[in-house]
Amino acid sequence: MARGFFVEDLLSRAQSLIAGEFQERRVAMSPNLIGAFLMVAGMAAFTLNDTFVKLTGGEVPLFQLIFLRGVLSSGMILVLARSIGPLRFRLPRRDWALITLRGIAEIAGAYFFLSALFNMPIGNLTAILQVLPLTVTLASAVVLREAVGWRRVLAIAIGFGGVLLIVRPGAEGFNVWSLYALIAVCCVTVRDLSTRVLSAAVPGITVTLTTSVLVMVAAGLASLAQPWAAVTPQVGGLIAVASFFIVGGYYCSIQAMRVGEVSFVAPFRYAGLIAAMLVGYLVFGEVPRALTLLGAAIVVGTGLFTLYREQRARRLAP
Repeated sequence: MARGFFVEDLLSRAQSLIAGEFQERRVAMSPNLIGAFLMVAGMAAFTLNDTFVKLTGGEVPLFQLIFLRGVLSSGMILVLARSIGPLRFRLPRRDWALITLRGIAEIAGAYFFLSALFNMPIGNLTAILQVLPLTVTLASAVVLREAVGWRRVLAIAIGFGGVLLIVRPGAEGFNVWSLYALIAVCCVTVRDLSTRVLSAAVPGITVTLTTSVLVMVAAGLASLAQPWAAVTPQVGGLIAVASFFIVGGYYCSIQAMRVGEVSFVAPFRYAGLIAAMLVGYLVFGEVPRALTLLGAAIVVGTGLFTLYREQRARRLAP
């Protein structure tokens, strides 16, 4: 009998230790760490969305594809809104004007981005998009009059040098689709600036749904100018999976910004570049050149330096 009590006591102690270790691990998962994981998941979801769109192989006209994806993603966002929070549409005119501007920028950006996606390696395209944190910083200094030191300006200049290594103007690597990717960067910069100046009372899920619907309507109207193609079950499945991943990207990126500090979470956006180059190699057999890898490393490095300087400045501020 004593031996039985001894065994039970050991089991009880073991369960207590396991439970205690689990609690310690839960405590170790800080909001910033959770936010970082969500951002990485969001970037991976966006990359997978691009991958499944590219896998359609152009069998469906571009505007028809964007419209069908918009219908599915808007429906998913409506379902997701129940868990994120209530939708609110009674907003000031200023906010609606900014949301409309954001939607127009999103429409233009989607067109130029997807056009480039079908005609250039996904890794190269994603690498060019990594200049976004730098362009947003420069635009905020010029348009919003935010203070930007000489170190950030130097980082922006070096970052654009990295982009030039990727697109290689005047060389074989540069073509009209590289220009499309740069125009998409400008569109997304306008979109992000519009988002930054929205009032805090605007729910993020409302902006997400409104933008998705605007893109869907614009693509639907544009698709009427060209004949629709029959959607095979395979292509329909690819569009449905792409819609699922783009909603997952929206959800994870929104939650990442709500859970963690922006200055800590934002650098994990560059995980999308690694994911895109990996997917491009494994799925499409796209081997990035040495100059592309060097340019991508420069862009990521300057972006991380800019974010580091911003975080350091906030810590030193009174």
